[in-house]
Amino acid sequence: MFGYTGKNLKIDLTTKSFEIFDTDEVLCKRYLGGRGFGVSIISDRITKDPFSEEIPIIFATGPLLATPSVTSGRMSVISRSPLTNTVFDSSVGGRFGTSLKKAGFDYLEIVGMSDKWVGIVIDGGLVRIEDGTWASGLNTKQVFEHFKDKYSTAVIGIAGENLVRFASIVFDNGHYHAGRGGLGAVMGYKRLKYIAVRGDNPIQIHHPDSLKTAVKDVMRLLRASPAIYGEFGLHRYGTACLVDVIHAKRLEPTENFKKTFFEHSSRYSAYAINHNYKSISSGCNGCPILCKKTGKDEMPIPEYETLSHFGALNCNYSLEIITEANRLCNLYGLDTISTASTIACYKEISGQVFEPKGILQLIHDIAHRNGNLGFILGEGSLRYADSVGMRHLSMSVKGLELPAYDPRGSYGMALGYAVSNRGGCHLRAYPISHEILRKPVATDRFSFEGKARIIKIAEDTNAIIDSLTACKFIFFAVSLEEFANILNAVTGLTHNVQSLLEIGDRICRLERVLNNKNGFTSKDDDLPQRFFEEEGSSSKNVKIRPINRQDFLDARGRYYTLRGADKQGRIIIADEKAH
Repeated sequence: MFGYTGKNLKIDLTTKSFEIFDTDEVLCKRYLGGRGFGVSIISDRITKDPFSEEIPIIFATGPLLATPSVTSGRMSVISRSPLTNTVFDSSVGGRFGTSLKKAGFDYLEIVGMSDKWVGIVIDGGLVRIEDGTWASGLNTKQVFEHFKDKYSTAVIGIAGENLVRFASIVFDNGHYHAGRGGLGAVMGYKRLKYIAVRGDNPIQIHHPDSLKTAVKDVMRLLRASPAIYGEFGLHRYGTACLVDVIHAKRLEPTENFKKTFFEHSSRYSAYAINHNYKSISSGCNGCPILCKKTGKDEMPIPEYETLSHFGALNCNYSLEIITEANRLCNLYGLDTISTASTIACYKEISGQVFEPKGILQLIHDIAHRNGNLGFILGEGSLRYADSVGMRHLSMSVKGLELPAYDPRGSYGMALGYAVSNRGGCHLRAYPISHEILRKPVATDRFSFEGKARIIKIAEDTNAIIDSLTACKFIFFAVSLEEFANILNAVTGLTHNVQSLLEIGDRICRLERVLNNKNGFTSKDDDLPQRFFEEEGSSSKNVKIRPINRQDFLDARGRYYTLRGADKQGRIIIADEKAH
């Protein structure tokens, strides 16, 4: 099986046993890898509670991983989210996926629940489940230091141990996270503190010369892209380059999304970061973009979402506080978007005004579940707001806190947030690329015209990207056509754009079916009422109006039709050949 190892590993933490078995070729053909593998594998157990022995957590590689393909260093982590109760996947960079695949496995499936804290060590084909009590209570950096660089490691911090519903899994010295949906809490419930992996088995490629040609084609397009290699592009400044862009468009979530403009955001812009920290570029295995930025002592520099949410969303312009908040979230294993948004929600509901340093204390309290406040905020903004009778002030969709793009200034994002199978996520469709960055073609950001079809196609495309597994940023410059050539060279298959989009549609439809099984309908494909009732921060050049609700509902209805769902958002015909 070119591009695949042909073997997988399943570990049962209850019995402390494991088995190695063959990769299903039908699974490869219908779901490709990564995210597709995960949602198919979990499909028969999706109704199980996220905090149960029966729910699996899956670490899935893709056919391009550990090959010379461009941006081939990513993988997916899949389970059911304890924050949203949706099927959930998280795309992760770094070395872990490459190490897992070179150890000989296409995916790792973990089930059961240990009676004490354990760790998993995979050293080539050797697998052991070891006593992990030594690591209980340690922060992620302390565990990374134990393994040094001998292994690629996936670790949970104190937040995952305490089952904070938005706890993340932290990889490779804190530079990469499986964040958002609380997959760190799934590991925590299983009493699995860490996974350490290394391997050096080569991956067989069907046609190396064709792969070299396909990679050269991609690199030519990358070098010509202003968004990637331009003066203010991702290669030079990382995702922080978005701070000034979103600020200028008055798309900047401020004060728990009450406003869309923060006058002090230049204090934490990409230029300010570069000036203050003299940042160094790094990135995932096989990535020429190198969008990750680090300071001295390899300190991870906050990315755009973290900058904006610990900044504008919480009315804080101290880069020092934002950087420290990011550091604490790395140590404790917390998703920065949900942490910052939950704190902003608390600030609005409670009416409390506190110094920026108060943010740091709340992060500590959330991770440790200190007191009643720390405990309830660790449940996420929706459960917190619901507990005080102000559910409408949680800026979330399906319980997942919204990222740093206000939907009143990006109607594609408004629709994308609402219908996302994952919850309030910008990466399912990422309409910012065409509505703000004007790539691949510009669209009117204040119109729903054509957005249903655009969102559907973008969701299918991103499902493929997460299954290959590749990086979404590279698609600012290239298309599935170039990646079909790469995939075919690696695997010997004969995919084209249409066949890949069919797989993407299959994955997205299956995710919606799985959510439907857990009671999700059109009532969950919606936005907080604030966006339909309150204006954003307008200026003389741009008016940020509330979203017209009927226009939104009409666009959502068109999306359902295109996705093959009924008026309640339920898929009528499911894929009967799921794993």
